[in-house]
Amino acid sequence: MLKGLGGLGDMAKMMKTAQDMQVKMAQMQEDLAQIVVIGESGAGLVKARCTAKGEVTGLDIDPSILIPSEKEVIEDLIIAALKDAQAKAASRSQQELARLTEGLGLPADFKLPF
Repeated sequence: MLKGLGGLGDMAKMMKTAQDMQVKMAQMQEDLAQIVVIGESGAGLVKARCTAKGEVTGLDIDPSILIPSEKEVIEDLIIAALKDAQAKAASRSQQELARLTEGLGLPADFKLPF
């Protein structure tokens, strides 16, 4: 008689799973803001610090390259270090997301909408 209600249990389970995922995603976002990666260029002469969320938090330039005539080279090294840091941040973020989806029993290649 109430056979149609059997699906409601599955729906409730799906809603609970979605809520759990939302909580875990919020925690992961907080964690990503705390993870720091370092991008380098010029064999370590320029280093950029970045959170795993991609926010640049610092820059370290070896004083030996601060020669006014080398301005363009320095600028290129800074850009390269920033790009390296952002690439590492994106990679780390993907690793953390994969770990989260795996923990939820989702396939490793499952694409979340955010």
